[in-house]
Amino acid sequence: MTEDKNLREIQELENQEWLYSLDYVLQNGGKERVVELLQLLQIRAHKAGVQIPFTANTPYINTIPREKQVTFPGDREIERRIKSIIRWNAMAMVVRANKIENGIGGHISTYASVATLLEIGFNHFFRARSENHPGDMIYFQGHASPGIYARAFLEGRLSVEQLENFRRELKPNRGLSSYPHPWLMPDFWQFPTVSMGLGPLQAIYQARFNRYLEDRGLIPKSDAKVIAYLGDGETDEPESLGAISLASREKLDNLIFVINCNLQRLDGPVRGNGKIIQELEASFRGAGWNVIKVVWGSDWDPLLEKDDKGILVQTLGELVDGEYQKFSVESGAYVREKLFGKHPELSKMVEEMSDEQLRKMRRGGHDPEKVFTAYKTAFEHKGQPTVILAKTIKGYGLGESG
Repeated sequence: MTEDKNLREIQELENQEWLYSLDYVLQNGGKERVVELLQLLQIRAHKAGVQIPFTANTPYINTIPREKQVTFPGDREIERRIKSIIRWNAMAMVVRANKIENGIGGHISTYASVATLLEIGFNHFFRARSENHPGDMIYFQGHASPGIYARAFLEGRLSVEQLENFRRELKPNRGLSSYPHPWLMPDFWQFPTVSMGLGPLQAIYQARFNRYLEDRGLIPKSDAKVIAYLGDGETDEPESLGAISLASREKLDNLIFVINCNLQRLDGPVRGNGKIIQELEASFRGAGWNVIKVVWGSDWDPLLEKDDKGILVQTLGELVDGEYQKFSVESGAYVREKLFGKHPELSKMVEEMSDEQLRKMRRGGHDPEKVFTAYKTAFEHKGQPTVILAKTIKGYGLGESG
């Protein structure tokens, strides 16, 4: 037992020496020098017969570190209030429609999870067609249509009667289609989408066709984007990921995917015993995309900064989506025990935080500042299509929508 303890202490000292050396090289030689040394170490290990496991994954934390985060330009309180009104209207519209006629349905929780992702887009990034700009093309996540209708109602573009006839578009005084459908609502929707993977597939070929027209001088070159919103469960459809290699091969930097990773389908978790964000990251990185993960909100930044030994990052990476879904419906005391109680260092890290604070720690897809930075980075990226993998939640708990 004593020998094992001594060995662990020696290994811990070795780990610290390597990490200090890496920090020194990074500070004095820069990132390029760090990459060079890591490649040399990999070659040396390979020659010695060490088989390094292949991975296309980065750690289970945000791609963009806190120090690279840009200043949020909007009024957080006003935007939060608008978002709250829209979420309420979306819920009220679906509930009223189901009272009028049984079995209407309406996917209330999908919009609740994607609200921040859409509102940051509407308020700061989406550009309409004008004399000076062709406009961005948006493929909306079909199940989030109640939120789009609720926002349009707030803008005065839809009537009370239309909202009352949600999913009853053939009513005499007009109604609203279940999902985006330009044939049923030609003055409202631009592209048809739902959850069958056709939206993302169409978006890829639309972005390619836009480049085709530009390259042949048929339309002026512009910075217009094609943006596709889809759910993590939708990525199981073959069409969703079937053409992603084409997008990278054609260097379609006019294309952005935003995947709402709320970890939940209608009939259960998307990946109960796995991690859908890591799985998707590997697929898109392997296909040559620029990947931006928005996993944790600002509440997590101080904890991650304290994580000198990487124990918190390691623990977050070891948990599976089923456990994260359990956290979302449990108390802060449960989170303290089952997550931070795994190591003494983690328990000490949160000892001054209340259980309520732990319960309310947001996931990245509900943090406007994190989402804004991810969008800005995606819009400015050159040479590759970009996918934003945003972790959200359908409900409250560890990462509530707020």
